Amino acid sequence: MELFCLVVALLLAGTRPLESWLPLPQGLGRWADWVEKTCNAGAYGHGICAWSVAVAGPVLLVMLLQSLLAATLPLLEPVLIVALLYAGLGFATTRRVFAEIQLALRLGETERARQRLAEWLGRPAPERDAEVARLAISTALKAMHRQLLAPLVAYLLLPGAAGVVLYRLAERVQAHWQRTTTQENTVFSEFSRRVFGIIDWLPLRATAAAFAVVGNFEDAVYCWRTRSVSGLNQDEDLILASAAGALGVPLGGVAMEGGKAAERVGSIGDDAEAMQSAAGLVQRAVLLWLLLLFLLGLASLVG
Repeated sequence: MELFCLVVALLLAGTRPLESWLPLPQGLGRWADWVEKTCNAGAYGHGICAWSVAVAGPVLLVMLLQSLLAATLPLLEPVLIVALLYAGLGFATTRRVFAEIQLALRLGETERARQRLAEWLGRPAPERDAEVARLAISTALKAMHRQLLAPLVAYLLLPGAAGVVLYRLAERVQAHWQRTTTQENTVFSEFSRRVFGIIDWLPLRATAAAFAVVGNFEDAVYCWRTRSVSGLNQDEDLILASAAGALGVPLGGVAMEGGKAAERVGSIGDDAEAMQSAAGLVQRAVLLWLLLLFLLGLASLVG
């Protein structure tokens, strides 16, 4: 049932994305704002209380509701799981913007690609065409990790859709509470940042490992190990290091020597090709997790 629900949710998210008709991120932002205004008095303990209300409360409610449906109305349990997965896998906007930048580069419209990337990032884009493509790839890979690959890992680890709800709420809440840098807000948001670091520890490495498996494994591991030795393997840098080796394109400062992820300074078509390779890398990683979920389900049936 888990695999069926996930496939249905992915099809819905790909063909009829939720963000196209329901502004869910804005709703989550308003929810985080309300909890912050209610609980934030500038103390670390208030941040713990606020995180419990904003994240732990909804997750426990989802788990309770799923348990009740499983016990009383089992036919409605898959509907709940599909609905929550559909809401949690919000990758359509990232895929659309990435495709627009790739198409602009392929057609030679570098200024339009640069402008679209600047709108996406909220800051000026680099001048060099190759840097535009690489920055778009880096941004898309990090976004796809948060919006698709990491929720899939959380779905494998926690029962039902509770893992997806936990990851997406924790990610959105900590990002929203850290949007300002005042001393009071920094202390208040510290707990949410630490907890999300713990929650994201395994999904980060699972995503990096998936990129290595479905890409150039030797170069991906080489970049991963080099990044670890240099002490720069924190947060999402680990994903970029693995993806750089898997794709053979320097990302996030990764530029290997001796043929390892050598820098490609080519034509505009080469940059668009690198973006297509990055899109394929994510697709293969998703298929890898679907295959893993299928094998786990088959093993449970056999057992």
